[in-house]
Amino acid sequence: MFDPTIFENLKVVVEGAVYDLDFRGKLEIIGRTDRIELSVMSRYYAIQFSLPGQPDKWAELRLWADTEDLAGEILELNTVTLGCRMQPVFYKRLKDPAGECPEIERLTAEIWGNHIGLMQRIISVYGDNDFLPLDEITVDFQRRFGEEVVQDLPEMLEHMLLMLDKL
Repeated sequence: MFDPTIFENLKVVVEGAVYDLDFRGKLEIIGRTDRIELSVMSRYYAIQFSLPGQPDKWAELRLWADTEDLAGEILELNTVTLGCRMQPVFYKRLKDPAGECPEIERLTAEIWGNHIGLMQRIISVYGDNDFLPLDEITVDFQRRFGEEVVQDLPEMLEHMLLMLDKL
């Protein structure tokens, strides 16, 4: 009998929770990626959403498992920490990167705590003054997640909605 991996189980729960919030009108799903990388046997899933009527900022919840994660689970290896990675990512156009980025850093610590890794990457188009720089804000938990986080996913999504609202 087929036994789904931790990645598959978390993907189903994440997808269901986000689609439920979309159905209830709390967010609008704007994109989804579901990829299997056959050359290295890894999995990647991401779902993008924005707050209703606010397309200028959006979030993405990423979930992935690499070869070691999947092989360790399938082969039941005790030498591998089982699980997959999960990362909330936020996107926002900036009018004043030097002024807004420190405030975004403070907001991120306020919502997610100081124990997370944070990276802000600014994307701009050289020579195009009409293109507002895009801030990609990545929250990194710096650990693998197992199925024990299923109960915490609604709270994580609420944190993501709060962050989007305050950005």
